[in-house]
Amino acid sequence: MNGTPTHSILRPAVSLLIVMTVVLGVAYPLAVTGVAQVLFPSQAAGSLIVRDGKPVGSRLIGQPVSDPKYFWSRPSATRPQPYDGLASGGSNLGPLNPALTGAVKARIAALEAADPSDHAPIPVDLVTASGSGLDPDISLAAAYYQVDRIARARHLSPGRVRALIATRARTPWLGVIGEPRVNVLELNLALDKLR
Repeated sequence: MNGTPTHSILRPAVSLLIVMTVVLGVAYPLAVTGVAQVLFPSQAAGSLIVRDGKPVGSRLIGQPVSDPKYFWSRPSATRPQPYDGLASGGSNLGPLNPALTGAVKARIAALEAADPSDHAPIPVDLVTASGSGLDPDISLAAAYYQVDRIARARHLSPGRVRALIATRARTPWLGVIGEPRVNVLELNLALDKLR
């Protein structure tokens, strides 16, 4: 190689690697984490929901629910555990895939078995998973669909359960981005406080 010693090329490359590793691998992440904890402490800690001093979940990740006295979440697409943040992602099953059709039919059957008297159309978000497979929210239609079952299981009036949904409903961001929705965990915790 035209007379250039290898150590004169290697030394700056290794030095730059070490400096960039310290700056981008240590200093920058620590700075971003510190700023986030100061400006957005709840979000930086995972948007945890705490009840009686113990975390019961996150506002950002759904939880499996099948008890008739609670609102049911949107199905999760993560495997093998539902709502596993490490396995986030859609099922990648197309609309004609028999596995998706079978899963949707099973979810419809479970909803019908939980409330045989309800003949209203089932909202799509109660039988299909979101793109991330972790969605913590359901549409207002999905929440209202479950009112009669929950009211009977808890010996409450349907009007009282509907009013609870209305108080917990979130509007689209800036009035136009997204759909009206409700966080299932927050709604279920509010249900437990009703007497």
